[in-house]
Amino acid sequence: MASVTLKDVRKSYGDVSVIHDVDLTINDGEFVVFVGPSGCGKSTLLRMIAGLEDITGGDIGIGDVRVNEVAPSKRGVAMVFQTYALYPHMTVYNNMAFGLKQAKLPAGEIDSRVRAAAEVLHITEYLSRTPKALSGGQRQRVAIGRAIVREPEVFLFDEPLSNLDAALRVNTRLEIARLHQRLGTTMIYVTHDQVEAMTLADKIVVLRDGRIEQVGSPIELYDNPRNTFVAQFIGSPKMNFLDHSDLSSANAKALKIDPKAGIFGIRPEHLKPTTAAKALISAPLELVENLGEYALVHMVTESGREMIAKMDKPPKAAAGDMIHLTADAGSIHCFDADTGLRI
Repeated sequence: MASVTLKDVRKSYGDVSVIHDVDLTINDGEFVVFVGPSGCGKSTLLRMIAGLEDITGGDIGIGDVRVNEVAPSKRGVAMVFQTYALYPHMTVYNNMAFGLKQAKLPAGEIDSRVRAAAEVLHITEYLSRTPKALSGGQRQRVAIGRAIVREPEVFLFDEPLSNLDAALRVNTRLEIARLHQRLGTTMIYVTHDQVEAMTLADKIVVLRDGRIEQVGSPIELYDNPRNTFVAQFIGSPKMNFLDHSDLSSANAKALKIDPKAGIFGIRPEHLKPTTAAKALISAPLELVENLGEYALVHMVTESGREMIAKMDKPPKAAAGDMIHLTADAGSIHCFDADTGLRI
């Protein structure tokens, strides 16, 4: 196992800068998730750690070694790609063993590593099959197994679940979480899916436009987002943003909401039905998504902002009827209207 450190890391393609002055420490054995919208630089950053992309400036360290000029194969990392990248003509066993054979390891050690990894991933019965005889989830487990047999110091995952359907994503996500518990190896995982980030990570790194917006545990980012970008990116459904005209001034004052704030954030799950007299927000019902265990109630506020309340049961109201909601003062987030920073 090993820590990973990035100091003032930069990446440019000609005159276009895509990664800007990234400083980050990933501790030995941590599961860290890079999350952000498409184009934010998360996969580029991962490939720079792997050595598949040259860096323009700064330093990358794995353990105690500066690896800027170290070849990918010598960095002690193993990468699992979004596309499984399996050899179609080889069996599962030979796909997993290929890298070890290239490294000229003894046949006995290769066999023991492959079978041990197959046991961990529950793919022993598939060792004699070729990839075309496997499902998408099974192929992804083979790709993970190929990384495990190398016994790397750091695992790198580049959106490994993107090609799987919803049920397989959940199952494979659990497999990866269990794998980290068993191996205790440092893992860096890239995704655009904040649910994956929240459920897998010890630490989340939120990226936007090649810069780190915030680093912290899932619950830190959920409870104390640094700015409006992080606030809306972490949490599903995303946080509602409101302004002064959307709030009852009397009830806002009673809740001691910061009057200097220009933007108020309330998560859908923190909104509670109440009476008109006690309402912090009143807005006409637009539509209801009844999902069985809960309902997502959609409204449009007086300022024209769309908002969602997450309720245990759908309201007994028709489209156009007023819905009255409140929230505890501690669950209301205040942001500066100009900078978007938390107040």
